[in-house]
Amino acid sequence: MTKKLITTIAVLAVLLTALSVVFAQDPEIEDVCLVTDVGKVDDGTFNEFAYQGMIAAAEDFDLENDYIETIAPTDYEPNIQRCIDSGYDAVITVGFLLQDATLAAAEANPDVYFIGIDQGYEAAPENLVAVQFREDQSGFVAGALAALMTETDYVAGVYGIDVPAVVKFRNGFEQGAKYINPDIQVGGVYVPSFVDPAAGAETAAQFIGDGADVIFGAGGQTGSGAIAYAASEGVYVIGVDQDEYFSTFEGDSDAPAPGIENLISSAVKRVDQGVYLSLQALVEGDVEAFGGGSTRVLSAENEGVGFAPAHDAEVPEEVTAQLEEILAGLADGTIETGVDPVSGALLDDMMEATEEASS
Repeated sequence: MTKKLITTIAVLAVLLTALSVVFAQDPEIEDVCLVTDVGKVDDGTFNEFAYQGMIAAAEDFDLENDYIETIAPTDYEPNIQRCIDSGYDAVITVGFLLQDATLAAAEANPDVYFIGIDQGYEAAPENLVAVQFREDQSGFVAGALAALMTETDYVAGVYGIDVPAVVKFRNGFEQGAKYINPDIQVGGVYVPSFVDPAAGAETAAQFIGDGADVIFGAGGQTGSGAIAYAASEGVYVIGVDQDEYFSTFEGDSDAPAPGIENLISSAVKRVDQGVYLSLQALVEGDVEAFGGGSTRVLSAENEGVGFAPAHDAEVPEEVTAQLEEILAGLADGTIETGVDPVSGALLDDMMEATEEASS
């Protein structure tokens, strides 16, 4: 190697180093605080999934972190304020019911970044990003699975409070079941709580008594209570949010829950991924990627929603293959759920309402 070439390489190295310094972006955050909806960070619901996303980001990017578990809805605002008063650079709030308190806090604290899970705003400041999911798509796949596995042609869902995310799950599930069998009977009930497993179990028992042989639970601990009971009674069940094989049914423990072999899947939404990506953008100083003032949507297209494996359940390979085809169709747009991706309302119902209003 000639002396001239060595000198040239050295100069290029210096230039590259200088450019990396010029274009490097300072991190926007060094710490983060999470506020749950009513529930805990180990409750097997979207609270836990959001917490896992925060912890993964904290470990990867060396972020100081803390969390506050909400006991009652009256605690939403003061819990968010506790994070702010503690000096955290970013605050994650989990659930639609924290939406108003999150927006108010973001407007009052422009120097703090906010990540609102399952929230949506007509207008939001640049320090607030809403993270939403196409629950209608994962619900659609779950409904298709239920229709493929039922022997009575009667399946049902036990849901929590009818916030948009839950409505999307329900309507997606019902549309997916009818995609497979237009004549199938699909039951569904909203329970006015996310933390009432006993009410979930009671509702599931009523559906089973009426002949339902597949139960979908989408409503935090309420939905988990429904599927835990139904599975123990020998009925096929489908979980929600994360793979409930590992949470509700403790499939990785020495003593899994009764009926674990009846859990045929879970309608997964990657809350952890939504949290992680938002924090990563802030750590890397990429405010544009953070998406403040707008909404980050995770869907089948970007692998933000999907379905969990059958694990111990006996689900035929051809059924799983059909579900993969449906998920691929949702991802590329060749299959539509017929559900509004924001409100969760059926698009046909919205069209009819618009026509009636204009007539």
